[in-house]
Amino acid sequence: MNSKHLFSAALEWPISINTEQENNARKTKNHFVSIERKDQMEISAAKAFKGDPSKWNPEDMLLSSLMSCHMMSYLYCCQQENIRVISYSDTAEAVLQVNEDGSGLITLVTLKPKVVIEANSNQSLAHELHFKAHDLCFIANSCKFPIQFEISIALD
Repeated sequence: MNSKHLFSAALEWPISINTEQENNARKTKNHFVSIERKDQMEISAAKAFKGDPSKWNPEDMLLSSLMSCHMMSYLYCCQQENIRVISYSDTAEAVLQVNEDGSGLITLVTLKPKVVIEANSNQSLAHELHFKAHDLCFIANSCKFPIQFEISIALD
C-alpha cells in the first residue's frame, strides 16, 4: 500500500528592534510555530548559538522526533510478534558539527532505549526488533546521518 500524507505548519518571527542599534532588526532568535488544532510552540536557537535555553530548539525537536518515531515503530513491531512491552524509556544524544563557514550538520545520533518486556517473552527477538523498527521509522528514513543504538532489554 503506497500512500501520501501532507503535514503543514506555519512559522512567525516577531521582529524585535533594538532601539540603540536600529539597523539590528534581529534582537532575538525566538519564534513561534503553529500547527492547526495544536498548541503553539515557542522555539529559539540552541544556547550555543545565542538562543534562549528555556525554549525548544530545532536540534531538540529533531532528536525528540527520532526517539518518538522509533518507539512507535518498535511498539508496532512488538505487537506484531506478540511481545508485551511493560515499559519503554529512551535517552538520546546528537552530535552537531559546525563548520568554519557557519554551516553545520548532525553527524551522529545515538538512541538508548530501555525496554522491559513480559517475563515469558523472547528477549533476543525483542532486541532485534529495534533494527526492524529503525527500518520502518519514517523520521529515521528521512535522515542522512547514522543512527546507532545502545539497547537494554529486561524481563519483568
